[in-house]
Amino acid sequence: MAMANPREPRRITRTIPAAQLIGLLLAFVLTAGAGGVIAAGLVIPLASGVDTAVDTGVEVFEEVPAELVPGPLSEQSQIYASDGKTKLATFYAQNRIVVPLDKVSDNMKNAVISIEDERFYNHGGVDPEGISRAAVKNFGGGATEGASTLTQQYVKNVLIEEADRSGDTFGVLEASEGSLTRKLREAKLAIALEKQMSKDEILEGYLNIAQFGRSVYGVETASRHYFNKSAKDLSVVEAATIAGITKSPNAFDPVENPKDASVRRDLVIGKMWQLGYITTEERDEAFETKLKDSLDVQPLDVGCESAKGAAFFCDYVIKEVMASPEFGKTRADRQDLLYRGGLKIVTTLDKKKQRAAEETITASVPADDPSQLEAAITSVEPGTGKILSMAQNIPYDPSAEPEPRHTSVNYSADFSHGGSSGFQLGSNFKPFLLAEWLRSGRQLRDPISANPFSALSSSFKVQPCKQGLANDAWNVGNVEGSTSGMTDVLTGTYQSLNTVYARMSHELNLCDVASTAWDVGFRPTTSSDPEYRTIDVPKKSDIDVFAPMVLGTQSTTPVYQAAAYATFASGGTYCKPIAILEVRKRDGEKLEVPGKDCKQTLEPEVANTVAYAMTKVFGSTGTAWKLGGGLSDGRPVAGKTGTTNGAYQSWFTGYTPNLSTSVWVGESNGDFEHFDFYVKGELYKALYGGEIAAPTWKAYMDQAVVGLPVKNFPPADPDLVGQVPTPPKPDTDDTGDSDSGDSDSGDSDSGDSGNSGSGDSGGSENGNGNGGGNGGGNGNGND
Repeated sequence: MAMANPREPRRITRTIPAAQLIGLLLAFVLTAGAGGVIAAGLVIPLASGVDTAVDTGVEVFEEVPAELVPGPLSEQSQIYASDGKTKLATFYAQNRIVVPLDKVSDNMKNAVISIEDERFYNHGGVDPEGISRAAVKNFGGGATEGASTLTQQYVKNVLIEEADRSGDTFGVLEASEGSLTRKLREAKLAIALEKQMSKDEILEGYLNIAQFGRSVYGVETASRHYFNKSAKDLSVVEAATIAGITKSPNAFDPVENPKDASVRRDLVIGKMWQLGYITTEERDEAFETKLKDSLDVQPLDVGCESAKGAAFFCDYVIKEVMASPEFGKTRADRQDLLYRGGLKIVTTLDKKKQRAAEETITASVPADDPSQLEAAITSVEPGTGKILSMAQNIPYDPSAEPEPRHTSVNYSADFSHGGSSGFQLGSNFKPFLLAEWLRSGRQLRDPISANPFSALSSSFKVQPCKQGLANDAWNVGNVEGSTSGMTDVLTGTYQSLNTVYARMSHELNLCDVASTAWDVGFRPTTSSDPEYRTIDVPKKSDIDVFAPMVLGTQSTTPVYQAAAYATFASGGTYCKPIAILEVRKRDGEKLEVPGKDCKQTLEPEVANTVAYAMTKVFGSTGTAWKLGGGLSDGRPVAGKTGTTNGAYQSWFTGYTPNLSTSVWVGESNGDFEHFDFYVKGELYKALYGGEIAAPTWKAYMDQAVVGLPVKNFPPADPDLVGQVPTPPKPDTDDTGDSDSGDSDSGDSDSGDSGNSGSGDSGGSENGNGNGGGNGGGNGNGND
């Protein structure tokens, strides 16, 4: 009877053929390293232990599943600006870009086969000839040699990847260990895999899964990292360099260990020549090429730090992904999708506006300025809610111990999107009350006193949202030299007169003020009712309702303010801020994203009339008079200054019909009064909204509006503007200069930086100081 060919492929059953049994025994000489085969010393038993080893091998072989179904590989996700081309950052658990085999050069395929498995196209998953050859060499006492096939290496990497993805640490160790059990498992799965997949499919899988350096997975990532090119364009030298790394990703990394990597590369080149993949001329030319001359190493950027000036916006996007159910049912699901799903995330960021924001905010208040101020700027598109830019003067540092004057806190965003608890608004809140004033049927030209105001908190209307307020006195006055006597609401707005707005609030129901503020887009980030707390997801009921609320005692953020003022800019349509335009998976499938959420929340005539009032802020007697009338190109603009009590925080939020921007400058801890201090060597008597925040806004907006169409605001509603009031008689109780009309100036140019030195001071002072509260207190100043 003829003897069976020992190399003939056979189906594995409980009775193991002689050739396979020999293979199992010889497997004792092999161990493996991450990404490639490492030869081991001879450990095969030579005496009585052989039978036991064979029995164990047979038992393990029978227990291993008869098939392996490779799952999707962990692949890097990338975040882009709105153009879909400007990459901001990369995220990954394993830094990998998956490509099909036809996107890999023949040089690379040949190099890997030459050094890892020259009989790849001739065996059935395991290579008895290779095992026998390795055993002979190892028994001979020379250099040890391994014999794992590419298929076996692919199996090993698949098992490691699947265990890692499921968080199975022991599974990773088990798939990596250098034991007979592991080798037998790989052998059986490799044989089964060869029946499921073609040779090219296995080669493609290996090239995408193998580790080609520290934090470098897959041939495409390696090619881009080491040579700044795609894998389809790799030369003989480049392909040999990458192929040589897999045996030991650390030892043969051409950046970290160029000498060893060069020797390894030349070994691969020699094997390619021996197998006929390259000519002698190509071999000699490759040998003569110095390793360092072939490299064009690109940094392995990971995380938002690589986004540089846009790092805080990047961080905002990541937190949006992690909080949105569109990207997974649980936070763990979303994290897995982000770090392994190969996503392409296109954001709302406008790269030109972002660059202008970064340059402007860091030039306005340098991070290392002796003033130690912090500053942030954010732009939102009216009518869509798209966040177009977001920057701050303090550099991004997410480490546990940031460098001095570095932070991971995003001053533009709320706590859930960046860790900030926001900042008190000061008079940046007043347009919300003005909107309720107009909603209630009142007018801009309504006469009103600018003289000092005093009332008990309990006299304010607050039902039905509250039962009542404390019986404390709330006293509000304007700084010496600022407007007093009779004026009108319009003048009180552009001169930011606290006493005028205190009287307005006394005539209104504060519950309605809170409701309108919410409709416009005011979103509180802290509350002091009944005690101080940080708000993660704001609700209308989180707005503190008490007498001093009109002076901006509650905190919010630049992104919220930019979105709120965008409601005025868009004729009353509020849009929730959004940061993500589109997300696609590796196969091109589009995922659902947090959608555009826009609603008509304010009557157009009210929004347009408020805008009209805020255009006057840029006039010669308005609080932003230093801006010289607005933007350099003369297009229509509207805005409002704001400063808190003690000048802890200052604001300027302004807009055109197609761009809304909010600037905050202040003290992030809120505990340092800014009087008589220097910024960039210039002395400031106080940190008013018109001093630093407003000029910063203008410097940015002059750049940001370039290319945007010039649009006019819709006209104000005449019925909401009203008529110029008749000047009061000299013997009235409210004495002082007759203040009426747009040209009212009183004793001086009041406002954030008036000529008399009056301004924002006292804008949010109340019983509980800077933190707000339900009590009374005093408020002096014009913002």
